[in-house]
Amino acid sequence: MELRLQKLIASTGLASRRKAEMLIASGRVTINGKVVTELGTKVDPGRDHVKVDGKHLTSAQPFVYLVLNKPKNVMSTLDDPGGRDTVKNFLHGVSVRVFPVGRLDFDSEGLMLMTNHGDLAQALLHPRYHVPKTYLIKVKGVLTDSEIAQLQRGVKLEDGMTGPAVVKKVKRAEANSWLEVTIREGRKHQVKRMLESVGHMVIKLIRIRMGPLALGNLEPGEFRFLSDYEANALRELVEQRVASVERGEEAMPGPKRLVRRAGWARPVKAKKYVGKKARRV
Repeated sequence: MELRLQKLIASTGLASRRKAEMLIASGRVTINGKVVTELGTKVDPGRDHVKVDGKHLTSAQPFVYLVLNKPKNVMSTLDDPGGRDTVKNFLHGVSVRVFPVGRLDFDSEGLMLMTNHGDLAQALLHPRYHVPKTYLIKVKGVLTDSEIAQLQRGVKLEDGMTGPAVVKKVKRAEANSWLEVTIREGRKHQVKRMLESVGHMVIKLIRIRMGPLALGNLEPGEFRFLSDYEANALRELVEQRVASVERGEEAMPGPKRLVRRAGWARPVKAKKYVGKKARRV
């Protein structure tokens, strides 16, 4: 199978896609002994001999995908100049360098996808591809039907209108309540700002789903590698989104509005996360 030269170089981990393009343009890459400077040149890794600075490309590391349950008060980065704990502190036994796909606030917790597959990560984060993310949220007070309808239509923030959200009532306490909110955007502090815009402060926020991935039974600080089924579903989702955008279609239709039911529904999957202490399901 033929690949673009810069993509092949980037896939080995030698350089980023952008740096690979710079290596090609500066004449430091050869194919079968000939210098190539044209970006977009295609090569067959099984047949062509590619060298960078006179050295053969080494085989790419296998792609690794894992889900971490980020604890509260942990940075969702690999390093922190302030010396705070980061997600890297919880990846004991992972020999391949993986990086987080997106971020969670310092005081938020839940599902973080980590991988060394740069193209997939970029596609998952791109706003054009609208990969849904679901959060379990404890808020101050109880939302009215009107406030929920506002969130479902989209609310105006200082950086513009949000897209429609799916909002589901989960559990009601004396003065607070739990919601399940699904969005398809990734603005900074977006979910918190959305709730604040309708008059409710977020007390606790846990991301429980991202695309086809679910947090499941992971305790805070635990991680697991994706199953083949999950990894394939993730790659298929990205391929479908990218293909839709390239065809000029909407990557993902807006979320369907939930049929309102009387009372408060508590989904089985949410039980693990409600309350002071996590409970396995």
